[in-house]
Amino acid sequence: MDLGGWLRSLGLEQYEAAFRENAIDDSVLPSLTAEDLKELGVDAVGHRRKLLNAIAALRADANAKATPSDSLATIDTSAKESAERRLLTVMFVDLVGSTALGARLDPEDLRDVIAAYQGCVTGLVARFEGFVVRYMGDGVLAYFGYPQAHEEDAERAIRTGMAIIDAVAQLNTIAGPSGTLSTRIGIATGVVVVGDLIGSGSSLETMAVGDTPNLAARLQAAADPGKVVISASTRLLTGDLFEYRELVLSNLKGRPAPERAWIVVGESMIDSRFQALRRGRLALFGRLEELELLLRRWEKAGTGEGRVVLLAGEPGMGKSHLVAALEQKVNVGPNLCLRFLCSPHHHDTPLYPVIRHIERAANLERGDSPATKWEKLTRFLTWARPRYRPSTPS
Repeated sequence: MDLGGWLRSLGLEQYEAAFRENAIDDSVLPSLTAEDLKELGVDAVGHRRKLLNAIAALRADANAKATPSDSLATIDTSAKESAERRLLTVMFVDLVGSTALGARLDPEDLRDVIAAYQGCVTGLVARFEGFVVRYMGDGVLAYFGYPQAHEEDAERAIRTGMAIIDAVAQLNTIAGPSGTLSTRIGIATGVVVVGDLIGSGSSLETMAVGDTPNLAARLQAAADPGKVVISASTRLLTGDLFEYRELVLSNLKGRPAPERAWIVVGESMIDSRFQALRRGRLALFGRLEELELLLRRWEKAGTGEGRVVLLAGEPGMGKSHLVAALEQKVNVGPNLCLRFLCSPHHHDTPLYPVIRHIERAANLERGDSPATKWEKLTRFLTWARPRYRPSTPS
């Protein structure tokens, strides 16, 4: 691969020397991350995004050229050889307006646009640990929950869908500048039988049998451009982690009417993931001693003696439950609670908890334009500055 030529095709030839000095070649290039690019001196966010999109396109092209044995290797070897019943979240992604693109673009140019789009989708699905099953022209089919299952696969699928909507809209291709391309996405969750391999050669794929893939496809067809539409079962699993708008569909092909679905508006403003997934008051069992200790530390803090408490334990031990119980006990008076939550879905975003806190405090919304976000951030910082300015001794 001509690394210099590849960079020049992106208009980023100024980084060629840094790539060569750090021994970046075609065997290393597909695995580069945003952090790697920063270490290479790619400081501009736009340049990093352009490189990451192009790298994702390289990965997609490599997958398309893979041999049957390579395709099989992408399936987790720990997965059973026989089919199995499994709770699966299925996502269909569709590129809006591909027919019109085909009418005005040369076939080779259209191929490049589709490759960039597919590479973008593939990279994001992989980032959230999903599994791309099939490319269908301008469509992409992905599974969350197979071959590797996670407790929050439905949430992962929604976050992937939202990221795809944003990333594809920012692609600069021969079809046009940023904002030219858009996608629509359907997501459904349910029990399927998955694991059977059908087809042969390059058409080999893992088939999921059940109502869920059909429903996801129907929801994708019913979605407006730039929207993620989810099924009732997916909505139930994700609780209040996101903000939704109900959508009642009465004409889905092959589906009983009415079909309840939800449009994902954006991420919820609820601070605690624990609270977003569980509503109502809490019943705490077996942790009263720990709760009393926390309350004593709180009383000390109330007298002006600052306290810091570290809760540590294995997943599922009840740490979030205990903190939520403490909040219910002390939710009296002018107490200010600040939460900074790390997320396994944003491990490549430095200072994500701080960024998220500022977004909430400044009321930045998903659909805001850059100018609107700048105005809100300026207004928030102007409001906050007198409150955080250190006092000057007289």
